[in-house]
Amino acid sequence: MKRFVSSISILAIVLGLYSVNPAATEAADVEVTAANSSIFGPNVYVFDPSTPVAEINNITNTVFSQMESNEFSSNRYAFLFKPGSYNVNFNVGFYTHVAGLGQNPSDVNITGGLNVNADWDNGNATRNFWRAIENLSITPSSGKTQIAVSQAAPLRRLHIKGELDLFDFDNNWNAGWASGGFLADSMVDGIVVPASQQQWFSRNSQWANWNNGVWNMVFVGSNNTPTGQFPDPPYTVVDRTPVIREKPYLYVNQAGQYQVFVPSLQTNSKGVSWANGSTPGQSISIDQFYIAQPGTATAASINSALSQGKHLLFTPGNYHLNDTIRVNNPNTVVLGIGLPTLIPDNGKAAMSVADVDGVKIAGLVLDAGPQESPVMLEIGPNGSSGSHAANPTSLHDITVRTGGATSGKYNKGIVINSHNVIGDHFWIWRADHGAGAAWNTNVSKNGLVVNGNNVTLYGLFNEHHNEYQTVWNGNGGRLYFYQSEIPYDVPNQPSWMSKNGSVNGFASYKVADHVTSHEAWGLGVYSYFRDAAVKLQSAIEVPNVPGVKIHHATTIWLNGVPGSEITHVINNTGGKVYANSPAEAMRQTVVEYAGSGSGDTTAPTVPGNLAAAAVSSSQINLSWTAATDNVGVTGYDIYRNGVLVGSAAQTSYADNGLAAATTYQYAVRAKDAAGNLSGYSSTVAAVTAPDSGGGSLPLNRSGWTVISSPASGDVPEYMLDGNMSTRWSTGAAMAPGQYIVMDMKAAKSFGKIVMDSTGSNEDYARGYEVYVSNDGTNWGNAVSSGSGNGPVITVNFANQNARYIKIVQTGTASSWWSITELNVYGLENTGGGAALDRTTWTAASTPSSGDIPANLLDGNMSTRWSTGAAMAPGQYFVVDMKSAKSFSKIVMDSTGSDEDYARGYEVYVSNDGTSWGNAVSSGSGNGPVITVNIASQNARYIKVVQTGTASNWWSVREFNVFQ
Repeated sequence: MKRFVSSISILAIVLGLYSVNPAATEAADVEVTAANSSIFGPNVYVFDPSTPVAEINNITNTVFSQMESNEFSSNRYAFLFKPGSYNVNFNVGFYTHVAGLGQNPSDVNITGGLNVNADWDNGNATRNFWRAIENLSITPSSGKTQIAVSQAAPLRRLHIKGELDLFDFDNNWNAGWASGGFLADSMVDGIVVPASQQQWFSRNSQWANWNNGVWNMVFVGSNNTPTGQFPDPPYTVVDRTPVIREKPYLYVNQAGQYQVFVPSLQTNSKGVSWANGSTPGQSISIDQFYIAQPGTATAASINSALSQGKHLLFTPGNYHLNDTIRVNNPNTVVLGIGLPTLIPDNGKAAMSVADVDGVKIAGLVLDAGPQESPVMLEIGPNGSSGSHAANPTSLHDITVRTGGATSGKYNKGIVINSHNVIGDHFWIWRADHGAGAAWNTNVSKNGLVVNGNNVTLYGLFNEHHNEYQTVWNGNGGRLYFYQSEIPYDVPNQPSWMSKNGSVNGFASYKVADHVTSHEAWGLGVYSYFRDAAVKLQSAIEVPNVPGVKIHHATTIWLNGVPGSEITHVINNTGGKVYANSPAEAMRQTVVEYAGSGSGDTTAPTVPGNLAAAAVSSSQINLSWTAATDNVGVTGYDIYRNGVLVGSAAQTSYADNGLAAATTYQYAVRAKDAAGNLSGYSSTVAAVTAPDSGGGSLPLNRSGWTVISSPASGDVPEYMLDGNMSTRWSTGAAMAPGQYIVMDMKAAKSFGKIVMDSTGSNEDYARGYEVYVSNDGTNWGNAVSSGSGNGPVITVNFANQNARYIKIVQTGTASSWWSITELNVYGLENTGGGAALDRTTWTAASTPSSGDIPANLLDGNMSTRWSTGAAMAPGQYFVVDMKSAKSFSKIVMDSTGSDEDYARGYEVYVSNDGTSWGNAVSSGSGNGPVITVNIASQNARYIKVVQTGTASNWWSVREFNVFQ
């Protein structure tokens, strides 16, 4: 937990210390109704749209009154909402799990309010732990949803139709403290306001705007991320999520049966998994699960069910264990609802997992028992060696505690021995308050130990342990976001010395000396030496080798005894933090650290003369003049819109896969072998060409043929038969060199292909290269290459004119390579050619606003035209092309003002600007880019009239006309 010690321009926040409130007395039992008579036991309330609103409000408000401040309660609750709309308004307290039972978030809509406040502690949300909200939509009647939380309060699969505030106010309307949280696979239609949130982690999400940051905010695989260069603002943006499986969840199918949905593994993903339909994955019937209830389940009954091949679902409650729960079968799902808590009573591990493929563990709290456990959760036994790259084990929303609720101890919290494991939100907490919270009482040596190779963690919160908080021994590790307070209660410096007593303190983040490859993004380490003037030499220790890189690290002095400090950030580099003022005494940062082993600390010069040229609708080529370095420049990092998107060894780079008719900004930095980075080059912008029809309509496949290598009983013709119940497959595991060749029987003009593996969702190409030919023999270089991250792979490339298309597999997976349908998109029947030159064109509009009509034509996506008022029928704009032109398509692009697209439109043309005749096209928009194909026209003027109604303004960033 945190104490807020900085300031935000819009809010006055005063530093102070709080005293810990005693746990509230347990309240009387909640009302017994039909809602809590499901198969999941009495503490799970299942609501449906027929449940009276008064009953829902009474139950949720009664639980909240009991759990609002009950920080270490033994009670646990889950509120589950079947598909439908609910006009209710309630708050979520401790140990309360709120979830929709639809397959998608839109299936359940809370139309009143669903909030988390911090009124119980005068706006201080730094102890709003242990609750969860997932898989539903919230339409707040006030326009705002407030979720003021800190650790162990995950938000998943949410669609918030309005503003999201991540903090609360105190009684004087100052922003109360808040200490970081976790948001994944979620969409916020409005602005996100963190205000006093000190740090936050967001993955595969999006929002209209992100308002601010304090110390450390990390965004991975998300859309519309904030811009700026760390440390001010304190943003770390990673464009894609390299590998993830979303958390499994409980839902009700259309037949009314409970099932658990297990999302598919995704690679190189961006945005929410349900943006274009249901999340890819598979369903498991509830009858395949052992449903554990605290009154009847034992370690023996649970292990017996697991040994019979059952999955495991824990319902709310506390489970005292006299033996380790052993997960030995691959692909087993262990899912907790209502924050179930496992407590080993006799010094054993709470849970262990064999070195097998595809285990999923989610939604559990593990409390240390009175006898010291060697480990609380162990993934793979010591010495695990199997590769699980194609089907890794994934861990989601795991809390491990020692002390606080009960007086307990363990040696290590989580130990990961297996390779390729994915961790998706951990809080590993040695309690700094509550039961047993003392230096020699609730002992935990390390929170996390990673021995496996190629382990990837997202959102690691790990704090207060007696020695190293995190120890990483495996190679190939990746970490995205780290929040760690080192222990408060160190009694004196001699009690806390590492490396045989030669170094002050134990680093929070320790990568072992033998590791040769490791990378981490967005690390924050915080000190509050409450009891003694203690020093920590370096917050982060990593080997000084070229394969180890740390991006964006910060240390913070929260408070403490005078004379206490964190002396350095990483490996004796970075300044010390030791007081609340001046600002540099409270916060220090290291933007980039890369091991070298050479001692070279001189950065290259800044690259010069950066130039950007769009060569197609999806590619921009960059070039620059070389930088110099005292040792030698080894390469260049390329930043698009402030986000690192690639690297180049030479002084040029081709940026592919871009959106048509879109403005992109670029900068370049040089780097050397020691990892030193130059400053940023000057920024340049380029606009991709409009889509010339390469992706508008699929070509007619009549008469086409296709062959494959290898062949199987799933014949290649199935790719072209228009039947989604048939498929082509290799009939063997994916391997480089497998291929398909399509003969279109005549040369076609095309710029996109789509490989659709829906129905065999895991059988998408892990890697691919696309070639074209006119004779089926001479293929030349690949026109595109990439890797799939789901069952539908869309490949855009510069327009080609050819008869044959060859797709070659370049990846490896245990799944077969399968394609249900293969389509090619091009100029045939699209009615769209090249974009017309808009030089000298003018525009006018009714109504007018500060967003002038000329912005429609300026080629700058950061400007827009708008009505300045809500959409209403009769609003219009007119474009004068200055002479008659032949055209058959227009595109209205509102990207950046995504909700401001025309809800309805009519298009008129004229040669005199007065006589308009009948509309040549009409329709309604359904997203920020509206493409209108029309019969070929020859005219000077184009008029677009609004026919729809919406509270949004009508805005267009760029208006293009095509031959």
